[in-house]
Amino acid sequence: MGKRYIGGIKLPNSGDTLKLLVPNCSWKTISGWTNLSGMVTSQKISENEMGYRGSKSDFNSKVKSVKEQRVDGSWCINRFLHLRYTLMGFERNYQVKILSKQLKVKNFSTLTTSSPSNPLFWTGLIDAEGSFSIIIDRNKIRKLGWRVQSKFQIGLHKRDYNLLILLQKYLKGIGTIHIDSNRNRVNYSVDSNKDLTILINHFDKYPLLTQKGADFILFKEVVKLFKNKHHLTLPQGVGLKQIINIKASMNLGLSDMLKSEFYDFIPTPYGIDRPTINTQIIPEANWISGFVSGEGTFYALITQSTNKIGSRVQLRFRIVQHERDIKLMENIIKYLGAGKIYKYPNTPAVCLSIVKFSDLSNIIIPLFNQNPIFGVKLEDYLSRTGLV
Repeated sequence: MGKRYIGGIKLPNSGDTLKLLVPNCSWKTISGWTNLSGMVTSQKISENEMGYRGSKSDFNSKVKSVKEQRVDGSWCINRFLHLRYTLMGFERNYQVKILSKQLKVKNFSTLTTSSPSNPLFWTGLIDAEGSFSIIIDRNKIRKLGWRVQSKFQIGLHKRDYNLLILLQKYLKGIGTIHIDSNRNRVNYSVDSNKDLTILINHFDKYPLLTQKGADFILFKEVVKLFKNKHHLTLPQGVGLKQIINIKASMNLGLSDMLKSEFYDFIPTPYGIDRPTINTQIIPEANWISGFVSGEGTFYALITQSTNKIGSRVQLRFRIVQHERDIKLMENIIKYLGAGKIYKYPNTPAVCLSIVKFSDLSNIIIPLFNQNPIFGVKLEDYLSRTGLV
């Protein structure tokens, strides 16, 4: 069965350092050893020499380099299997596609141990996928008969679990991460007033650029009321009504139940309309990388062609947003120097699209090589850019 591990079973080879010598089917290379297809030669080497690398062949060199992979982390915890791929003989026998054949992008690191180092990346990601909400529901135990909670949340695909771990680490470990297996989602949430102060400090330094920033401004006001305990101490529930008025101006507004209970609410906080975010410039490319890690899409489209094959494959890049952020999309185009905006006819959404080969090759790929995307969108990017 292997060694016992906290929360699951650890396989015998977990943590072992392996060096796999793989035949490359090249008669020009004399390596001094032979192997049948589908078989490998295993050697132990120093962990300092191997580390966590998972390199592939250098197809541009005349002498083929040896493939290597550290098989680490083969373990099972809480019913989630963590098993890394191992290499299998000839490259045509690999269980996964060969990255080096898919990419023509030079000097691009895909190490999973790396982490976004620029705070604007996280602002961009939260601009794409984050949300700020005020939860108000009945609770007879509470003094006023209502429970009020301020909550920040960001939800991604379950495969982006590690990305949210990195976000939590950046925010000094605050909040909790929950995996929703039924929906293949992973959610990171922060709801304590003390922890929310850390989150607010980040956005005060690195502001949100989408209209989501308006929700944050209102959200921040509610957290301030909580901190001063105004929702409990002001007479006749005045503090609670202030929170109701603020919530009414946020993106989702009030539920029908809250509207009926607080029929005298004013849909503007303290007589001030919902703030409008007027982003004039994109501060730098790291914000775009974070935003695209959440909202960007890379995909290939097969179209008819007059060539011998009769079809061609075209790479496309796009970002879709609510139409209220059309000015921001225009600013992204201005920053990139490429792209067009299309409005959807039956929905309040706009699409920034880049399809021109020269723009993808000379602008988009170099941009994300220098300012990497992270998470699932990185996989999409790597698998599609080989088409350029």
